[in-house]
Amino acid sequence: MTREQLTEKILDIKREKGWSWKQITDEIGGISPVLIVGALLGQHKLVKPLAAKAGALFGLSESETRMLNEVPMRGIPMPPTDPLIYRFYELVMVNGPAWKALIEEEFGDGIMSAIDFDFEMEREPDPKGDRVRIGMSGKFLPYKYFGAEQGIPSLGLKED
Repeated sequence: MTREQLTEKILDIKREKGWSWKQITDEIGGISPVLIVGALLGQHKLVKPLAAKAGALFGLSESETRMLNEVPMRGIPMPPTDPLIYRFYELVMVNGPAWKALIEEEFGDGIMSAIDFDFEMEREPDPKGDRVRIGMSGKFLPYKYFGAEQGIPSLGLKED
């Protein structure tokens, strides 16, 4: 079985049981719902205790459960073709240069981690149509300036 086939099996079981992602993530627990759903969709791995819980919940074989604990090949083809995912891509294409400039002005020369990262999503009622509120928090990782001589900063932190 491939990882893609396991994802399809999990989605088939979710449909057959009529489960919501909230029910599934509440049952498995232990980490962010985004990471659990991502793992069940093949984009993350689950640590062994959570893979075991997911395996039991979905009635997976030992081999399938072990597959949930493997580091997957991550990502999707670019640009994405799904309209909702494409809108995130569009947000980055249009606003990315401004976000980059603002982050670098505040923190220095570096990146925002997508690994040491938190994501929150909530529904925001609005009379014109409900809105999606998204909050993202990633650790700032300064570039390391290899070979920096004494007296020269070795990290790309903001200079006063």
